[in-house]
Amino acid sequence: MTGPLRAAVLGALALIALAAGALAAAPAAPAAPAVTVQVLTAQVLAGPVAPEAPVAPTPPDASGPAVSVDVNGVDGTPASAITLVLAITALSVAPALLLMTTAFTKIIVVLSITRNALGLASTPPNQVLAGLALFLSLFVMAPVISEVNETAVQPFLAGTLTQADALEVGSGPLREFMVGQTREEDLALITRAADRPNPTSVEEVPMTTLIPAFVLSELRAAFIIGFVVFVPFLVIDIVVSSSLMAMGMMMLPPVTVALPFKLLLFVLVNGWGLIITALVGSYA
Repeated sequence: MTGPLRAAVLGALALIALAAGALAAAPAAPAAPAVTVQVLTAQVLAGPVAPEAPVAPTPPDASGPAVSVDVNGVDGTPASAITLVLAITALSVAPALLLMTTAFTKIIVVLSITRNALGLASTPPNQVLAGLALFLSLFVMAPVISEVNETAVQPFLAGTLTQADALEVGSGPLREFMVGQTREEDLALITRAADRPNPTSVEEVPMTTLIPAFVLSELRAAFIIGFVVFVPFLVIDIVVSSSLMAMGMMMLPPVTVALPFKLLLFVLVNGWGLIITALVGSYA
């Protein structure tokens, strides 16, 4: 055997010896626990294990955090949370109550008809008419609001009335106001439409029947006042149109010529004052 070949064989033997030593020094993997045949046989003969009984729940910790709402406060008055909820509820239904149970409907309709009779499409703006109607409604409803506040709201806040009693007492003045402005024909119409028996007295009329009858009566009165307001301006339109036709000025819009005369007449007779006086006087 030549020298290089011998050296290669010796090197290969040395590498094999090193690898064998490394394998011998490495830790052996843990063997899986063996399950004997006796253990398996005992488990099969023992049968299924009965389930454990459920554990009773532990009582809550009284010292921990808790959420509670008290209807009444310490001194018997409504709690602040209940008062806040009632206030938010009142604000959410306030627009419907304002439209259906007060003088707002008739006032805003009359003001809108007056603006149309003058021939002004957007003057005064809707915001101005709504604001004027709102404050006139508060002026008309001031006695009713004061009575409701004295007989229902303040006793409820003082803790002397429950919620149901306050609602019943507070609806009394409002019912009396609506009954005074509602026609019997409208009450009979809504009663027949609801298929209800005829009430023997006004106190037996439910609010679900009284409110729509009151709105119908208010719309009728508003249209009557609007007709009276509309007639003078209609006469001015007819006179201006006839004059323009007689002069052969057919291409000139009569509305443009009649508008200054309408405004002049309305200012001379103090139109806003007359309308507001008529509206407020209709609730006297």
